[in-house]
Amino acid sequence: MNRIGWRIIPILFFLLLSVLLWRGLSLDPHTLPSVQVGKILPAFALPELIHPEKIFKSNQIPQQVVLLNVWASWCAACVDEQVFMMELSRKGVPVYGLNYKDNADDAIKWLEQWGNPYKVIVQDSQGKTAIDLGVYGAPETFIIDKKGLIRYRHAGIMSQKVWADEMAPLMKQLDNNG
Repeated sequence: MNRIGWRIIPILFFLLLSVLLWRGLSLDPHTLPSVQVGKILPAFALPELIHPEKIFKSNQIPQQVVLLNVWASWCAACVDEQVFMMELSRKGVPVYGLNYKDNADDAIKWLEQWGNPYKVIVQDSQGKTAIDLGVYGAPETFIIDKKGLIRYRHAGIMSQKVWADEMAPLMKQLDNNG
C-alpha cells in the first residue's frame, strides 16, 4: 500500500468511530429491550415475604391484568416509586411484588415505613426469578395479562407520566379485550 493509503486508514477509523458514538448518544438509556415481552410469565414458586411459610406460585396470580413490581429495600429509587405504587393500589390497580435479592427483615421494615401496596409479595432472595424475567435491576414493573403473558416492561421508576402515557392505556386495552 502506498503512503497515501496508510494515511487514510486512521481517518476512516476515526469517521467510523464517530458515527458509532453519535448513534449511541441518540439511544434512550431507559429503554431496555426485553426478550420476555410476549412470553408467558416464567414459572416460580417462592416464599411470601410477610408469611414465609407460604409458597406463592406464578399460576396463583389471578387471571386478570396485573402489575408485577420488582423492588428492594436497598434500592434508593424504589422509595420514589413506592409513593406512586401506593396511589395505584388505592385506586384498585392490582399490584404484586417481587422482592429482589433483599434481606427479608429489611424489606418488612421498609414496607412498614413506606407502605405496602402489594396484594402478595414473593421473596426472590437469590434473584433467579428476576433473572428469568430479564430484570436488570430494581425497580422494574411488568404488565401481565389475563392469560399470564408479559405484555410490557418498564425499567426504572414508574412515574405518573409513564403510567398515564403507556401503562394505564395498555392495561385498559388488555382488560377490555377479554
